[in-house]
Amino acid sequence: MPASKVWVTGLTVGAIAAVTVLAVQANKGPHPKAPAAAARPNASASAHASTSPKPHVTAAAVPASSGTGRRIVYAVGQKRVWLVDASDKAARTFAVWPGTVSPDPGTYTVSVRKDATTGSDGVQIENIVYFATKSGLNIAFSNAVDGSSPPAAVGKETGGVRMGKADGAALWAFGTTSTKVIVVK
Repeated sequence: MPASKVWVTGLTVGAIAAVTVLAVQANKGPHPKAPAAAARPNASASAHASTSPKPHVTAAAVPASSGTGRRIVYAVGQKRVWLVDASDKAARTFAVWPGTVSPDPGTYTVSVRKDATTGSDGVQIENIVYFATKSGLNIAFSNAVDGSSPPAAVGKETGGVRMGKADGAALWAFGTTSTKVIVVK
């Protein structure tokens, strides 16, 4: 084997070993936690501002009036969703940005899922999970492809219940067709 190939092979093996050592050391160190989500911009904030919904301090408990078993719970008044496992424990909870038309309290099921489309507000959305209709509008959970919060829909009826990108992915994975959705006040 020529000396140049031996040299390149030696450098490659050394680089792989160095990266492996660094990866092991990084895995043993402290892991940062995600910062608390920021509040949604108010009416005086820029329409182009992009923040996450504000977490609800006491939102850990699944609403008592939300049934039992594996389900998605949407509390319209709290602007919050829970993904509840079969043992009635919240696997995940997060704040959402509701559209201008909210579903009535009741029990629904996930009827259709769509990977991506353009929302009625013109925003590219993904992880769309349809579960209700009201006033001729389809009501669905989704997230903006770019992760932004939707600006207020002035003079337009919208049925989208938007959430942050990571929450949208989690709801998509959890909310398969026929999954129960409980809407509470």
